[in-house]
Amino acid sequence: MKIVIVGAGEVGAHLSETLSLEGHDVTIIDRDDERVQSLNERIDARVIKDNGSSASVLQRAGTAKCDFFLAVTSSDETNLVSASLAKAIGASVTFARAHDSTYRDSSIINHQSLFGIDHLVNPEALAAVEMAARIRNPGRVAVEDFGRGKIEVLSLKVQPKAKVIGQPLSTLKLSSQVRIGLINRGEEAFVANANSVLQPGDNVTLFGDPQALFESYSMFDPKSKGGAKTCVTILSGSEIAIALSRLLSHSHFRIRIIEKDLERCHALAERLPNVNIIHGDGTSLRVLEEEEVGTSDFFVACSKDDEENIMTCLQASKLGAKKTMLAINRADYIDVLEKVRDSLGVHFAVSPRVTAAKEVLRYLGEKPFVEFESGNDSSSIIELKVKKNSKVVGNRIREIELPNECVLVGLERNYEPKMPTGEDTLETDDLVLAIISKSQIKELLKLLK
Repeated sequence: MKIVIVGAGEVGAHLSETLSLEGHDVTIIDRDDERVQSLNERIDARVIKDNGSSASVLQRAGTAKCDFFLAVTSSDETNLVSASLAKAIGASVTFARAHDSTYRDSSIINHQSLFGIDHLVNPEALAAVEMAARIRNPGRVAVEDFGRGKIEVLSLKVQPKAKVIGQPLSTLKLSSQVRIGLINRGEEAFVANANSVLQPGDNVTLFGDPQALFESYSMFDPKSKGGAKTCVTILSGSEIAIALSRLLSHSHFRIRIIEKDLERCHALAERLPNVNIIHGDGTSLRVLEEEEVGTSDFFVACSKDDEENIMTCLQASKLGAKKTMLAINRADYIDVLEKVRDSLGVHFAVSPRVTAAKEVLRYLGEKPFVEFESGNDSSSIIELKVKKNSKVVGNRIREIELPNECVLVGLERNYEPKMPTGEDTLETDDLVLAIISKSQIKELLKLLK
C-alpha cells in the first residue's frame, strides 16, 4: 500500500518505521532537518523536507494516489489542513491527530465532517479511555472500545444467583444500550442469540455504553450492587484528566484533581462542576498527605512531566493508594517502566503517543474490515463499512437476514457512534461493529458490499 505521513515526531517516526518494515511504500514529510536526516539514515522510505500543509508538496508526495494519508504533527491546525487537502487531492483514507478536545466536540460543529477527514485521532482521549476502562472494572477479562470510547467491550463471569441465569436472552431486562455478544462455557464458546440461556460460571462478552455496562454489573454479579463510592485522585488538570473525569461521570465515582496553577483550577471548576478541584502542588508529599491521597482507590498521574508522574505514583503507593496509574509522554520510557513497574507500585501505564499509533495501525490492514479483538479462536469482533450498492441499504436491522452467529453491536453514522436497535436502518457508508463466527465473515462481507 502507498502511505503518506506528515510529521516525523514520535508518532510519525514510529508509524513510518513500522509500516516500512512491513513492506509498504511510505513517504514522510517534515520540515525539521534533524528528523529528516534521522529518518533517512534509519528507514527505507522516501523522506521529503518541506511543508506538509502545502497542496503542491502533497501532490509531489503522491498523495492523489495514496491508500492512507496520516497527518500526525504536534500541531492540530497543520494536521486538519493537511488531511483536508489530502482528501480533496484524492487520498483514499485520511487520519488527523488532534490534541485539543475542541475538535472532538460536535455539539456546535463536527470538525471531522467539516474538514472531510475519515478518522480524527486524539492521543490524550485514547489514553483516558484505556484508563477509564480499567478503573470501571479492574477485574475485567478483556476490554476494547469502539467509537472513541462511547461503546465498550468487556468480559465478566456470571456468578451464582445472578438474575440472568436460566432465562433466554430475549427475556432479560437489560438496558437497550447493552448487548451480550459472546458466551464462553467451559471449553465451548459461541456467539449469543435470542434463545441463548446463561448458566453459572459462563464468561460473557458484553458490548454497550460504558455507563450502562457499569450499571448492568449487578445482573451478572449480585455482590457488585451498591457499595462505597470509588475515590479517584488525579494529578494535574491536563487534557487526559479532563477526558478521564468525563468518562467517569457516574455518581459511583468521587473524583478529585490536584492542580498547582490557580487559573487552571478556575477553568477546570467551570468545565467539570461535579469534580473536586484542589489547588496545590501534587508532587509535594505534604500536599498528598494533607489530601489523604492514601485513602484513594485509584491515583492517576497524568501531568506532562514523566518524572513527576512516576515519583508521585511512587509516593501515593507508599501512602496507601490501592492502585496507581500514570501517563508516559516519552514512548521510550514505557519499556523501562514495564520492567520496574512492580517495584514502583505502578499498576498501569499508558503512552498517548503509542496508543495513537496503535489506533492508526489497527486500520492499516489488507483485509476489507478492521479486527478489534478475537472473542476466541472461532469468533472475531470486526468493524466494516456498508457499501453503496449493498442490498441492506435502507432496511431496518430487524428485517435483515444476518449470517448465523452474528450480532451487530455498534453503529456509527456521520462520525457519531451508537448502540444499534432493530428499528435502526443501515445506510451507505455506515460503520458497523459485529461479533461474528470467523466462518461467517465472508457472508457478512457479501451482505454489506
